Amino acid sequence: MKEVLIVYYSQTGQIFDILSNIESTLKSEEVNITYYKIVAEPEYVFPWDAQKFYDIFPESFLEIPHDFHPPSPEILNKKYDLVILGYQVWYLTPSRPIISFLKSQVAQQLLGNTPVVTLVACRNMWIQAQEKMKKHLASLNANLVGHIALVDRNINHISVITIQHWMLKGKKDRFLGIFPKPGVSEEEITGSSKFGTPIREALIANDFTELQENLLKLDAVLVNPYLVRTDERGNVLFSKWANLIIKKGKPGEPKRLKWIGLFKYYLLFAIWVIAPIVFVVFLLTYLPMTRKRKKERNYYSSVALNES
Repeated sequence: MKEVLIVYYSQTGQIFDILSNIESTLKSEEVNITYYKIVAEPEYVFPWDAQKFYDIFPESFLEIPHDFHPPSPEILNKKYDLVILGYQVWYLTPSRPIISFLKSQVAQQLLGNTPVVTLVACRNMWIQAQEKMKKHLASLNANLVGHIALVDRNINHISVITIQHWMLKGKKDRFLGIFPKPGVSEEEITGSSKFGTPIREALIANDFTELQENLLKLDAVLVNPYLVRTDERGNVLFSKWANLIIKKGKPGEPKRLKWIGLFKYYLLFAIWVIAPIVFVVFLLTYLPMTRKRKKERNYYSSVALNES
């Protein structure tokens, strides 16, 4: 009997729905599946209060861990043949509950010397978050064997509007009755069951060498070269903001909140002014950068980690 552990953190339930659909084709008489949901202490309330939504930025981006409920002894003391790790992206970084897990002894015990498949579901920018994930897994001596990235397929500025509506109102519906629904589409959530079959086949064969290639044949990862540039630039700027704001006090303190307010306006400026400029530069350099884009697409679609 093969033992699989599904570890995840999800506020909206979207990641759980995707993982459940994958489970439907992964499970068999030969595969036993256990779930471990990460619960932060204290929990993050959903839908978000607007102030708290922005005030979590510095600690989230700087990967500062917090307390969380550990798994039961039954989960913790079992050796797994595969771990599937489902996560959200907060501020271009794996969500703070996931980071807290990855930086814990619990993760060392569950993931060390174990094959891991990562699954990210987010708005659109996940590239650098996954690079951070790869580094954490490497530090735990985990073996990343597969990756699935499901995103909101609407254009960037539309998804900015719809995701904010979802996060602050808690409703995955059409904003104003005219915008598309936010998040991963229902069609892709339902269709994610297709990923369970190649994972099960690799698990039963105890051979994960071709798993990512087989997942890619099912469109598990689609790399947008424009968003690669935007993600890279965003991480540079977020680093400056996070390191500045973290020095202004603890969450909720008035001095810090003034800077959080400035950061909020910066985000609006970055999304509506800087991002279009980055897109124009991307178009102007499209042909000269063809070889680099191909190389990046191959790398970011893989489970390899470039240490440079």
